[in-house]
Amino acid sequence: MSTTVQLPETDAEGYLVEPLDWTEEVAEELARQESIRLTEDHWDAIRFMREYYMERQIAADVRHVMKHLAQKHGAESRNRIFELFPYGYVKQACKIAGMKRPRGWSTG
Repeated sequence: MSTTVQLPETDAEGYLVEPLDWTEEVAEELARQESIRLTEDHWDAIRFMREYYMERQIAADVRHVMKHLAQKHGAESRNRIFELFPYGYVKQACKIAGMKRPRGWSTG
């Protein structure tokens, strides 16, 4: 039986207001809202994004995540991020990873 997780404060678009409020349970709930069932490949991208954020206090640009996936899984997986998050890196990956909505980025 699945229970809904109480989400921390989000903005009008559903992004966390405070990225430090993120937990894996929050990610699961945000993914559920996006109709995404998180696999180990999703978690690999999300954990990379979280580590990048914790080190730099800024959301990773999609090219950094693509490079990470290519280094870990081979060059053919370079565009895997767009398969994992079909409605866009910012719209889904950043949201599920607990990033604030990046200013000035398109939702792609």
